[in-house]
Amino acid sequence: MSVNRHAEDRPVALDEYPVHQAPLSMKHHVSGDRNAYDRCIFHVFDHQGRALLIAGLGVYPNTGVIDAYATLRTGDRLHAVRASDALGDDRTNLSVGPLTITVDEPLKRLSLRCEAAPDDPEGLSFDLTWTGDFPTVWEPHHTQRHGGRLTLEGRRFVQAGHCAGTIRAGGEEFTVTEGEWTGTRDRSWGVRPIPGEEPGRAAEFRPEGFHWLWIPMRFEDRFLMVIAQEDADGYRTLNEALLVRNGHRDTQLGWPRTDITYRPGTRHPERAVVHLADPAGKPLEIGVEILASSPLAVGAGYPPATDWQHGTWQGRGWTDRRVYDLSDPSAHPMAAYGVTDHAARFTLDGHTGYGIFEHGSFGRHDPSGFADHTSTAG
Repeated sequence: MSVNRHAEDRPVALDEYPVHQAPLSMKHHVSGDRNAYDRCIFHVFDHQGRALLIAGLGVYPNTGVIDAYATLRTGDRLHAVRASDALGDDRTNLSVGPLTITVDEPLKRLSLRCEAAPDDPEGLSFDLTWTGDFPTVWEPHHTQRHGGRLTLEGRRFVQAGHCAGTIRAGGEEFTVTEGEWTGTRDRSWGVRPIPGEEPGRAAEFRPEGFHWLWIPMRFEDRFLMVIAQEDADGYRTLNEALLVRNGHRDTQLGWPRTDITYRPGTRHPERAVVHLADPAGKPLEIGVEILASSPLAVGAGYPPATDWQHGTWQGRGWTDRRVYDLSDPSAHPMAAYGVTDHAARFTLDGHTGYGIFEHGSFGRHDPSGFADHTSTAG
């Protein structure tokens, strides 16, 4: 009796290479969890705070979705492009709609492109080469549980570098050059919640508060990475402080502590001081000045975005372009309940660097003096 194997059961091109981690085709994820994901995020920004570009692409193998996005903050305008499609067999083709990422040299150089819309010549488009100036570095293994259920497990690496190319939007053209612009990126994969799943008892395990900092900092001769995640009472559930230099062993910089000055009446950071220590115990203080801010819940598809979120099925060949006005925070009330990425200038021992001060603080956080979800800085 012959067996008729459907096309979806056949091997894919990656199966030719010795890269397997399980007795499965590379087309299939080792877990059947619908929330399995594999994605990236890039930040490209100038040192004066005029422009902050955020772009990313994600694959969701168990929902059969590939999607991508790009946002550009200039002044009070946020230009956004989002695209989604059915996931194909070629996992090396990092392209969906007008957005494409090309790995030119793994762990070193990538190309980022967004094609202009024929009917919107002033819409967002770009053609960039992203180059790493420092080695990639692992972030801590990240897990979260609601009750007894594993809801997030991620493996990530981060890298800092520079960019070159052109960005266009709203009638402006930005020439991206080394020395005047900085680039950071993050690659992550694992399991992360996708909207649409039945909540079950999740409401019973909703935390009272959540405080998050992710801070990649690029200086001319060094790269620093700080991560801190805390519960409502300040208990640290994720922690990292690393100094990376080319040709040197990574140096751990103790238990990071961050003093944040918020804009009154908000949880929007304006400046901060990050306190670290070298292996000999010598204190290190890094000054932080916010240059430009982009809320990930507006345009970029991160929760609690109300118009589109990563991994959700939009149908085949879906592309969406829009421009958001960020001058009135009340027009985007959910942005305050999502993470915001801030392009920032950093100072350390007389040296100036640039990077991202990613921040999110929701609900109660005792160390910051926030009593509940309505609390803001005085």
